[in-house]
Amino acid sequence: MTTLFVLDVPENTAVAKVAAQDPAVSVGQRGPYFVISADGPIVIDRRATGCRHAVWYSCIAGVAPGGAITQHDKDALRVEAV
Repeated sequence: MTTLFVLDVPENTAVAKVAAQDPAVSVGQRGPYFVISADGPIVIDRRATGCRHAVWYSCIAGVAPGGAITQHDKDALRVEAV
């Protein structure tokens, strides 16, 4: 399972909402974090979130062991199992 943690602040809400649009991805809460998880890769399109670049590049709080960020650029965030 691939798991991404994003701090639950108003600026990052769109990241969780866009991730939740993928039926293979589940979004929950753990403490002050959105927990975004999937059996396969997690891919979030930056433009779909409407996030400005500064927010986009600072939204990641962490990745659970066994996962790795394989793309984090102006187009998308991709987290995959390693």
